[in-house]
Amino acid sequence: MSVQPIRLFGDPVLRMTAQPVTTFDKELRNLVKDLTETMQHAPGAGLAAPQIGVSLRVFTYYVEGELGHLVNPDLSLSEEEQDGPEGCLSLPGLTFDCLRAYGVVAKGFNMHGDPVTIEGTQLLARCIQHETDHLDGIIFIDRLDEEHRKAAMKAIRETEWAGAVVPQVRISPHSTFGRAL
Repeated sequence: MSVQPIRLFGDPVLRMTAQPVTTFDKELRNLVKDLTETMQHAPGAGLAAPQIGVSLRVFTYYVEGELGHLVNPDLSLSEEEQDGPEGCLSLPGLTFDCLRAYGVVAKGFNMHGDPVTIEGTQLLARCIQHETDHLDGIIFIDRLDEEHRKAAMKAIRETEWAGAVVPQVRISPHSTFGRAL
């Protein structure tokens, strides 16, 4: 297990819909450990597998002293909303206010395949929604209104990391996307 490089805005893997996890094995447990170590090293409140170049539906989080992960999340959102600052490890140094549901109930699995339900409000709810968006190829600035999204794009262009070399993403030609069944 090790700290992995975090993919930055512009990397195509961040725009891909991640594949559901179908095998709960040692490889998945290693992925969760890599995600956790990378997230804590950054440091961040959450990290999704696509952010380290793995297109699987897995994320980790560390919010208010609670460390966890979720595989194949399915969210139920509250009608009540919250607006507040949000950042992303794939957009280092940038924060923008983003509207999110105030509460969330997230169902999925742990790395061993056991069913898990996470209920949270405020920051935990924001984190779970943010990381699940990554699994759907959505970056939080996509959720901003047009005026704020334009300002975010301008801020991105002005960063020192903008236009960094994007690693090549190889997509398997096989129907299993390179995963053993």
